[in-house]
Amino acid sequence: MWRRLIYHPEINYALRQTLVLCLPVAIGLAVGHLQQGLLFSLVPACCNIAGLDTPHKRFFKRLIVGGSLFAGCSLAVQLLLAESIPLPLILGGLALLLGVTAELSTLHARLLPASLIAAIFTLSLAGNMPVWEPLLIYVLGTLWYGLFNWLWFWMWREQPLRESLSLLYRQLADYCEAKYSLLTQHADPEKALPPLLARQQKAVDLISQCYQQMHMLAANQHNDYKRLLRAFQVALDLQEHISVSLHQPEEVQKLVEQSHAEAVIRWNAQVVATRLRELADDILYHRYPQRFNMDAQIGALEKIARQHPDNPVGQFCAWHFSRIARVLRTQRPLYVRDLMADKQRRQPLLSALKSYLSLKSPALRNAARIAVMLGIASLMSTALHLPKPWWILMTILLVTQNGYGATRVRILHRTGGTLAGLTIAGFALHFHVPEGFTLLGMLFITLISYLIIRKSYGWATVGFTITAVYSLQLLTLSGEQFIVTRFIDTLIGCLIAFGGMVWLWPQWQSGLLRQNAHDALEADQEAIRLILSSDPQSAPLAYQRMRVNQAHNALFNSLNQAMQEPGFNSRYLDDMKLWVTHSQFIVEHINAMTTLAREHTMLTPDLAQRYLESCEIALQRCQQRLKYDDAGSSGDVNILEAPQTLTQGPMSTLEQHLQRVLGHLSTMHTISSVAWRQRPHHGIWLKRGEKG
Repeated sequence: MWRRLIYHPEINYALRQTLVLCLPVAIGLAVGHLQQGLLFSLVPACCNIAGLDTPHKRFFKRLIVGGSLFAGCSLAVQLLLAESIPLPLILGGLALLLGVTAELSTLHARLLPASLIAAIFTLSLAGNMPVWEPLLIYVLGTLWYGLFNWLWFWMWREQPLRESLSLLYRQLADYCEAKYSLLTQHADPEKALPPLLARQQKAVDLISQCYQQMHMLAANQHNDYKRLLRAFQVALDLQEHISVSLHQPEEVQKLVEQSHAEAVIRWNAQVVATRLRELADDILYHRYPQRFNMDAQIGALEKIARQHPDNPVGQFCAWHFSRIARVLRTQRPLYVRDLMADKQRRQPLLSALKSYLSLKSPALRNAARIAVMLGIASLMSTALHLPKPWWILMTILLVTQNGYGATRVRILHRTGGTLAGLTIAGFALHFHVPEGFTLLGMLFITLISYLIIRKSYGWATVGFTITAVYSLQLLTLSGEQFIVTRFIDTLIGCLIAFGGMVWLWPQWQSGLLRQNAHDALEADQEAIRLILSSDPQSAPLAYQRMRVNQAHNALFNSLNQAMQEPGFNSRYLDDMKLWVTHSQFIVEHINAMTTLAREHTMLTPDLAQRYLESCEIALQRCQQRLKYDDAGSSGDVNILEAPQTLTQGPMSTLEQHLQRVLGHLSTMHTISSVAWRQRPHHGIWLKRGEKG
C-alpha cells in the first residue's frame, strides 16, 4: 500500500509540487513573515512553466540560466518603467529577444513564457518594494526550487523514466487487446483502423518520450538505469511485433469460418495484455516480475497453423505471438539496439540566432505573436484605466499553446475553471475563517489540484483560482474586491489569445499536412532501402523503423488537429484521413519486414533490386503528386508508370508485404489526385499555414 502511494505518478507529482510551493509559506508563517513567504511561492510557478523540474544531466546549469533570466527580466521591467518606457514596448522587446530560445530546443523554448511570467509578476511588485527585492526573490526562489527538486529526484532517481515505461507497457497492452478483440471487423479499415491508430500513436509518442528522457539523463552512462534500459528495449521488441499486420481480411474471415482461430488469437492477445499490465505495475512500483509462460496459447496457435497450411494468417499470428511470448518470458530483448542513436542535438546559439532571424522561422513568428498579444493587452488596460494589468497578461501566456486546437481547449478550461473558482472563493470569503485554517485549506486544495491537473486542467484551475484569491486576501486584506475584476481580466486575456492564434501568423496544421506527408514517404523510402539492402544491420533497421513510426505520428497528429480547425474543406480532410490510413498500413508492413530482414528472410539480389526500384518509383510518384496541385502539372514529370507484379506464382512473406506496400502507394497516389484539387483556395488561412 505504501509503495502504491509513494510511487504513484499523480501522487508523487502532487506531493512534490505542493511541498515546494507551500514550504516557503509555512516557513514565512513560522518566522512571522507570511507575506514574504506567499511572494516567495510565486517563483515555483515560473520554474514549472520553464520546465526546470525536468530531470537533466545539466540540471544546475539550466537552473542558473532560468534564475538569471527571471531576475534579468524583472530588473529590465523595473528600470524601463522608471524611464517611462511604454509597457507594450517593454514586453514586446523581451518576447522578441527571448524567442530565440525556441530555436535551441523544445525544452529551452519553455524559458520564453516563464521569463515573461516573471516580468509580469514584477508589475505587481514594482513600486511596493525596493528594486533589488524582486531580484532576490527570484534568485533565492529558483535556488530553493532547484535544491528541493534535486533532492527529490535523488531520492527517486529512476522514477521519471519508470513512469514513462509503465505508461508505455500499459498502452501496448491496450493496443494489443483492442487490435485482436474485433478481429473479424477489420474488413472495413475506415471504421476499424482509427481507434487503433490513436492507440498506436500514443505508444509511439511514449517511446519518443523515453528516448528523450534517456538522452537528457545520459542513462547509458549510469549503472542504475541498466534494468530500465533493458525494459525499454523489450518494449521496442513488443511494439514491433504487436503493431505488425498481414492485412488480408478475406483470409482472416476464411480462417475464422473454418476453425476456432478467432477465440485462440483473442486468448493469446488477452494473456499478453494481462502480462503487460502486470509488468507496467512491476516497473512503476519497483517489483521483480513473476515467472511467465504461454506455451499452451502458442501451442493452440501452432496447431491451427498446421491444420491450415494454405492460410497465411495462422502462421503469421503463431510466429509473431511466439516472439512476443519469448520476450515476455525471458525479459530480454531479441537483439541489442543503439538507444542513443535517436538523441536530439541542441542547435548552437549562433546557428539558432541565424535561423531565428529568418522571416520563415516558426520561433520568430511565435515570439512576434506573443509580443503583439501582450502589446494589445497593455494598450487595452490603458484604455480601461487598469494601472497594472498583470492578470490579463498572465492569462494570455497561460492559455497560449502550440496549436489552435490546444489553445481553444485550454481557453475553455481556463475560463470555466476561473469562473467556478471565483464564485466559490467569493462565497467562502463571507465566512471569516482564522488564518491558520485558511492556510490549511489552501494546502489541501493545492494538493488536490495537482493530483488532477494532468487529466483535468479545468477542474485544477478551480482550485488554483481559489488559492490565488485567498493569497490576495492574505496579502492585501481585500481579496473580495478582485473577484469581478479578475474574471473580466481572464475573459479579456482569453479573447486576445484566441484572436492571436487565429489572425496573427497562424501555423495551421491543414497547411502542414503536405510537408508531413512528404516526410513520412521519405522515411518509408529509407526504411525500404535498408530492408532490401544486401546486408541489413539490426541497429540501423531499428533506428529507421522508429523514424518511420515517428514521421507517421507527426502526420497523424497534424490530421487530428486539422480536423478541428475552422475554414477548411471537410472533403479534403476526409480524403487525407484515408491517405493517412493507407500510410499506417505501410508503417505496419515496414514493422513486419524489419523483423523478417533481421531474421535474414531475404530475397535474391536481383529480385530485391527490382522490388526496391518499384517501391522507389511508387514513392516518388506519390511525392510528385504531393508536390504538384493538379493532375495536369504532375503528369508531365512521372518517372514511370505504376509498378507491375514482379513474380508469378507463390510468393514469400516478404514479397507479400512488398506487394501490399505497392498497392497502398498506388491508392495513395489516386487519393492525392483528388485531395489536392479539393483544397480550398478561397481563404488566406491555408496559404499562411502552408508557408509554415
